[in-house]
Amino acid sequence: QVQLVESGGGLVQAGGSLRLSCAASGRTFGYDIGWLRQAPGKEREFVGGTTWSSEVPYYADSVRGRFAISRDKDKNTDYLQMNSLKPDDTAMYYCARSRERMHAGEVSAHDEYEYWGQGTQVTVTS
Repeated sequence: QVQLVESGGGLVQAGGSLRLSCAASGRTFGYDIGWLRQAPGKEREFVGGTTWSSEVPYYADSVRGRFAISRDKDKNTDYLQMNSLKPDDTAMYYCARSRERMHAGEVSAHDEYEYWGQGTQVTVTS
C-alpha cells in the first residue's frame, strides 16, 4: 500500500513563495516521486520529480529556476519550494509515485504515475 499526503498549499500574492510537502509511506524505494498540477479546465501538468537512482531533481521548463525539490530521507518526505510565484501557477498540486520501478530516465507524463496524493491547492493572486 502506498500513501502520499500533500500539505502546504494556500493563497499567496504574485512574487511570493510557498513550500509544499509530500509525506510518503509504503513501497517507494526504486520509484520516482513526482509533482504535478492541474488548473481548472486544463490537463494535468508535470512540474518536477526526483529520480529513484540518484535522487537528482528534474523540472518542467515552466518552473525551472523558480521551483526546487528536496528530500528529507529520515522523514520520507519530499518538498517543493516554489518561489517567484505567478498567477499561472494557480492549480491543485499533487505528488505521485511512478508506475514503473527503476525507470530509466525522467518520468514526466502523468500516466506514468500510479499512486497519487489527494492534492493541495495553490492560489496565486495578481
